[in-house]
Amino acid sequence: MSEKGRRSAVKLTARGAIALALIATLAGYVLAALVDLPIVTGVAFVLASLLGVVLVNPRELLSLVVTPPLVFFAATFFVELGRALVSISIVQSLALGLYSSLSSGAPWLFAGSAVVLGVAWRRGLRDNVRELRDELRAGAEVPRPRQPFVPEPEGYFEPKVYGTPRGED
Repeated sequence: MSEKGRRSAVKLTARGAIALALIATLAGYVLAALVDLPIVTGVAFVLASLLGVVLVNPRELLSLVVTPPLVFFAATFFVELGRALVSISIVQSLALGLYSSLSSGAPWLFAGSAVVLGVAWRRGLRDNVRELRDELRAGAEVPRPRQPFVPEPEGYFEPKVYGTPRGED
């Protein structure tokens, strides 16, 4: 089968892949609470991250590889905030919930991040990094014109008084 025949017809933007991972992780939290099996959250996160990196446009891989920790934290924060809102001490409950959820989810977070990085590397992340580096070098070499000094308009910091004071007519 040719290379074109194996490629998926569905392509996502980096935002779409991030949204997919966030929604799937939140759904994993809900499903884990329903079946009382915490492993469901981690599996949902890793599978959604894998699906996202496989379906994303190759030119957007660089944007995607940095987001798994943020996605996992955002989903965890949202879930723990919901749990904390029904407790007596919201801040204490949120802090404790975040600590315990992020600690127990750390292996899944690392696995999801590693999967995304590994698949993205195979799909052309190295080329994206090289292009970014070249663009940054080219931008640094272009001399930028200095902006002339433009003083602030009159009355910018002080109120300008118009007309004559009342009573002095």
